Amino acid sequence: MKAACNHCKREYARQSHSNGTSGLRRHRMRCKMYLRNGGKQQQLNVDGKVVSRKYDHTVFRQLVAKTIVQHDLPYSYVEYEKVRDTWKYLNADVQTICRNTARADVYRLYESERDTLKRELSSLPGRVSFTSDLLTSVKREGYMCVTAHYIDRNWKLNSKILTFCALPPPHTGMNVAVQLLDSLKEWGIDKKVFSVTLDNATSNDSMQDIVKSQLNLNDALLCGGEFFHVRCAAHILNLIVQDGLKVIGDSLHKVRESVKYVLSSEMRENLFQKSVEAAGVVETGGLILDVPTRWNSTYFMLERAIKYRRSFVKLETFNKKGYKMAPTAEEWTRAANICIFLGLFAVITSLMSGSNYPTSNLYFYQVFQIHNWLRINEASEDEIVRYMVPPMKEKFDKYWDEVSGLFAMAAVFDPRFKLSIVECCLEKLDMSTRDAKLKNLHEKLSILFESYDKKSKNNSPSTEPRETDFFAFRKVSGVVSGKMPLEAYLDEPPLDINNFQSLDILDWWKDNTHRYGDLPAMACDLLSIPITTVASESSFSIGSRVINKYRSRLLPKNVQALICTRNWIK
Repeated sequence: MKAACNHCKREYARQSHSNGTSGLRRHRMRCKMYLRNGGKQQQLNVDGKVVSRKYDHTVFRQLVAKTIVQHDLPYSYVEYEKVRDTWKYLNADVQTICRNTARADVYRLYESERDTLKRELSSLPGRVSFTSDLLTSVKREGYMCVTAHYIDRNWKLNSKILTFCALPPPHTGMNVAVQLLDSLKEWGIDKKVFSVTLDNATSNDSMQDIVKSQLNLNDALLCGGEFFHVRCAAHILNLIVQDGLKVIGDSLHKVRESVKYVLSSEMRENLFQKSVEAAGVVETGGLILDVPTRWNSTYFMLERAIKYRRSFVKLETFNKKGYKMAPTAEEWTRAANICIFLGLFAVITSLMSGSNYPTSNLYFYQVFQIHNWLRINEASEDEIVRYMVPPMKEKFDKYWDEVSGLFAMAAVFDPRFKLSIVECCLEKLDMSTRDAKLKNLHEKLSILFESYDKKSKNNSPSTEPRETDFFAFRKVSGVVSGKMPLEAYLDEPPLDINNFQSLDILDWWKDNTHRYGDLPAMACDLLSIPITTVASESSFSIGSRVINKYRSRLLPKNVQALICTRNWIK
């Protein structure tokens, strides 16, 4: 048996008294072909041939920095003994680094990605909408997150965290407003703002008033900021459903106590698992206990518990002395009815919380569905569900007029619906106010479009030949002469919903940009409005991993570098 060197192909006979590798190891130290690699790592190219790649320390450090950011690793990761052993095994020429170097590399990566994003935002043809929220760290330190939402030149929706900064108390409207304005100016987009989406905290009302007035001083907002403030749809839904849950009293008490009983100890969980098997229940989700401030946690608790209903019945027979809060058949039926009633709200919340697709065009119809669902359940056979409806409807009516205008406008820019969806919903909601609201919608659309048209004319060179104006007008193909692009778009029949159920409306606008003059710019800005603050809130789940009890001494600038860069390079 022989062994051969992979580099020079020289063969060596295997020694009977050994494994045959010692000779090869000695040969490697003097093999000219091996030495000629000089620290390069061998690879296979697309043709399957071995090629060499030289170790690049700069690239190595960049990759390590990205690894730390992407996987929420501590800076000390680079000093772990086995990590260094692994690097040395992969390439003997690797130069290990210390935690201070890793920290500097991460911040350098942050600065590089920040500059790239700044250039992208400055070159955007459209405007930018924002979400903002506050977080308290494990050290009770306040942080503010500002996320930008915009549609880029390729008609792709983007959500980028711009700021994740320390915010000392008090968190008044004034202090938050100053921080937001500073962030907008730092990024150079204080004159590109379209809207800001906020939750219903009292301080946010005064904050947005201050920001709006400051931006209006520089004439930075369209229509004087009429469309600037957007209330978070998820928070409004939370308020609506919470009002309904307040009136049901102890109707779910036994279900909640049953879940709490099972989850209170490992022994009870094991006993419950035996009950699941005995009842023949095939379910792997497990039980969930709700929290008072999140209505959807109550829905998910009920949804899971109902699936295990037969298991709870078995648990009662296994442990009659210990398990004393078993719901009756009537109480299980009531829980199921409440769960069904809340189901629509859960589906709509999930739909409106998406970040990879426009949501502003969906909101108007979803609000109509909520109104219709409340109306249907006013006559529910379940007494408790009937009790839930009036306070929920009262809260719905409080916010409906405030949010309906802007999102009716956004719904119009879905080519499958246009005005038809608004007309249909308004007619079913309140026929007596339908015409007045439609007239108001037309007026707002026209006023907003005039802002874009005016901006376009102001940006056009005045020295252009007269023929250019004619050809610019004619490029709106398929539009009847004399009609403005907004009129032309609204007059065209909507797309057949049956043929375009899964339509990507951003792709549609991208393909039809040439047909409607300045209208696509208006569509771009309206469709980029986030209707919830979920994007900013989700950054807090990342933040809680970055600012955990083991990393609570991180400087605020390093916290921002880690969280923002993670969002930018994903």
